[in-house]
Amino acid sequence: MGDFSNRLTRAPLPFDTEAAADIAQTFADLAPELRDLLGGTAGCSPFLKGLIERDADWLREALSQGPEAAMADLMAALMPQGPAETGSALRLGKRRIALLAALADLGGLWSLEEVTGALTSFADAAVHRAFATHLAEEIRRKKIPGAQPGDEEHGAGMVAFAMGKMGAGELNYSSDIDLICLFDESRFDPDDWHEARQAFIRATRKASAMLNDPTGEGYVFRTDLRLRPDASVTPVCISMDAAERYYESLGRTWERAAWIKARPCAGDLEAGAKFQEVLRPFVWRRHLDFWAIEDAYDMIRRIREHKGLSGPLALESHNLKLGRGGIREIEFFTQTRQLIAGGRDPALRHRDTVGALAALSDKGWVPEAVTTQLTDAYRAHRELEHRLQMVHDAQTQILPRTPEEWDRIARFSGQGDTEAFRKDLRAQLEAVTELTEDFFQPGETGAEAQAPTPRPVLSDQQRGIVQGWRAYPALRSNRAQDIFARLEPEILNRLLKAPVPDDAIVNFDRFLAGLPAGVQLFSLFEANPTLIDLLGDILSTAPALGQYLSRNAEVFEAVIAGRFFSDWPGRDELTQGLITRLDSEPDYEARLDAARAWMKDWHFRIGVHHLRGLIDSFEAAKQYADLADAVLAAIWPVVGAEFARKHGPTPGRGAVVLGMGSLGSGRLNATSDLDLIVIYDADGEESSEGPRPLGARAYFARLTQAMVTALSAPMAQGRLYEVDMRLRPSGRQGPVATALSAFKSYQSGEAWTWEHLALTRARRVAGSVALGDEVEAFRRDLLAEKAKSETLRADVAAMRARLRSAKPSEGALDAKNGPGRLQDIELLAQTLALQSAAPARRIEAQLAAGKRAGLIGGAEEDALGSAYRLLWHLHGATRLLADRVLDPDALGEGARALVLRETASEDLDALLTRLESATAESARLIDGLLDDPAEPAADPGAD
Repeated sequence: MGDFSNRLTRAPLPFDTEAAADIAQTFADLAPELRDLLGGTAGCSPFLKGLIERDADWLREALSQGPEAAMADLMAALMPQGPAETGSALRLGKRRIALLAALADLGGLWSLEEVTGALTSFADAAVHRAFATHLAEEIRRKKIPGAQPGDEEHGAGMVAFAMGKMGAGELNYSSDIDLICLFDESRFDPDDWHEARQAFIRATRKASAMLNDPTGEGYVFRTDLRLRPDASVTPVCISMDAAERYYESLGRTWERAAWIKARPCAGDLEAGAKFQEVLRPFVWRRHLDFWAIEDAYDMIRRIREHKGLSGPLALESHNLKLGRGGIREIEFFTQTRQLIAGGRDPALRHRDTVGALAALSDKGWVPEAVTTQLTDAYRAHRELEHRLQMVHDAQTQILPRTPEEWDRIARFSGQGDTEAFRKDLRAQLEAVTELTEDFFQPGETGAEAQAPTPRPVLSDQQRGIVQGWRAYPALRSNRAQDIFARLEPEILNRLLKAPVPDDAIVNFDRFLAGLPAGVQLFSLFEANPTLIDLLGDILSTAPALGQYLSRNAEVFEAVIAGRFFSDWPGRDELTQGLITRLDSEPDYEARLDAARAWMKDWHFRIGVHHLRGLIDSFEAAKQYADLADAVLAAIWPVVGAEFARKHGPTPGRGAVVLGMGSLGSGRLNATSDLDLIVIYDADGEESSEGPRPLGARAYFARLTQAMVTALSAPMAQGRLYEVDMRLRPSGRQGPVATALSAFKSYQSGEAWTWEHLALTRARRVAGSVALGDEVEAFRRDLLAEKAKSETLRADVAAMRARLRSAKPSEGALDAKNGPGRLQDIELLAQTLALQSAAPARRIEAQLAAGKRAGLIGGAEEDALGSAYRLLWHLHGATRLLADRVLDPDALGEGARALVLRETASEDLDALLTRLESATAESARLIDGLLDDPAEPAADPGAD
């Protein structure tokens, strides 16, 4: 990439002009810009001046070929040798990489990431070489059972994990390195385990000493092994099994944060990767983990108290790493957000801080402007940190105390105006403090916390309810009580702002009583107070939904999990998103549970959008249907693969899943179940071929039952959907899966009229596309054939009479049952679709088909369509509120507001008047179109 001189973009200003002049004279033969770089460097850093003088000949060559080539030569020189020779080579290499990286940094040839990357690459090579050298000695002495010469290059059963900045590829200029050393006990027989353990402990100690101990040649890296589990009582290298048991039972939040950045850097890298996969559930929790915020804040507070860093910001002797607005606050801000959401989203699991911030921004967890600010500040802080360390090769982040030292650091940073440099730095520190402390401790900024929310005055009734809260299971732990004590005044103040405060408190009481545990949810509320308002809306408007939330509080996570209020993604994107989610799960049961959690998040989102008026009942209906389609399309192949693993691949052409009823028409409500039928074609194959083969009929029947179970079985995350398969041929008496030939024969010759009406809304939702196309072609041909039926209208009229008798209206707000209501209009619309042989599935399209065929007039279509829209608006709203018909007189204020908004009605009396008028007109029209016979002609009982 060219030599140094062609790529220079900056240089330090010399603080010590005499030192700068000495170096400039020594390198008088170099280009002026190189002399400026070397002189400015030497004039600010006594340490680097010494390195320049000590390695002048090597430096001339390095400057002529560029930093990348010089780096490659340094790495290539690290060859397998004996312990003494290896130690010398490592110390020489570290000295030269220190000088090379400093000059590439100070001259602007390398970005921050390239500087830290180069330092980390050398550290990886040094750790590998140190461990391989001493493992080779143990192998030579036959102290590692089963190991052969050469195995040391791959760890011989042990692995060193780079932690912290080394793990993230962010090693700073004068950093120590944090390592955790483990060995794979499963590689050794029980009788050999102890001997191998002792060998790995010896090798770890010697390798650490080689890296850490200074000699006349210098040192390699200060090495810290204390991040291992229970470091005060455990040896420097422990078994993976012991480490796993420790993290499962005793692991703390700071250790979870540490493992975010961890990676195997030396030894058996494959075993290291497997161990990290084992540790994944510890680091990345399945649910959004807002405990981590409080833990991170506690860590910051304890560090400050221990280091004496509390109090107002002062630049003199300020700790750039641990102090206010420093590097650690940006890292904790980032890692805590990762811990909160990374368990659900692998895309957030970046090791490096800048990459993690970008991912968090991309997923909506951090605003883009905040990400930009923090990224710029992080890079600036790290560059300044490097300059502080370069002065004397000291592991320090302490800003200068004296004016002279401030001048030195300003010049080292290329700034001639020290006061301007200090002013910019202070502004940067304050900006970071404002951004990060607001996250860790909402409402607390600066040196003192904001005054707590005052506890409101309650009525006697309200006070009696609130006093009972401490007895609920959600508040049984001390931690839950501590968080809730801080949160309770805020909750009460927000509940008292509800339209009917007494109702809001009563409903919150019911919610809290049903909550099995509270710490996670209370932490979530404390970090996101607006969720309390949302809960208040739900409890005031839809108490039944509130009771559901008390049993499934994790769905609140969806609100703050990225893009909750963004545009609806559509069926295809949903399907792909769920497929990707399921592919990341390790086994069948985990996939089914993951599908439930995923579906609940999206289902809750639809309900919240509807409740808040962001969408109406028709938009919600489409979204509920899209969601069901995505679940079916993603789950069917998962069920099929698990079934095939036991019984072999599907015989013949496979099967297709048809959605019927409301699912088929693409219009569901908040409490809809799924009407499904399964049709298969074994194509002449009598049985499957697998470990436990099944006959074709039994295969598809059991596959269908497995699909129903996958959808409806209660699991840890609940169930996906209730499933109704009564629309299959012969209803409950028929097989759960129907052969294609039998389906065609039955529909053509045996099916009742109601079954033909059901087919007007059938559509493929999962399974074989080719088979679905064939079923669709048959459906269209069948509709054309049955349109000629002379008994059609009489059969439908009889069905209508039976339905009216079996399912009378349950009240004025019953949008579904009763004359002129949804079921009545839908029955007529399906009849018109069948009579006109129209493939349309939605009610509006079926009514339009009837008009085109001359079966109804334009005025009739308009009246029926208008009534249908009013009723569906009402139906969608009331199903969001409860799974039963609501009593108009018992509607709470919030529920009434939702119903009136959804139906565009001024008040409840006006709505009831409109409903009575619209349904009466619809019933009159349907009566005129269908002449009721005296006796029913078919049994619609399975409908």
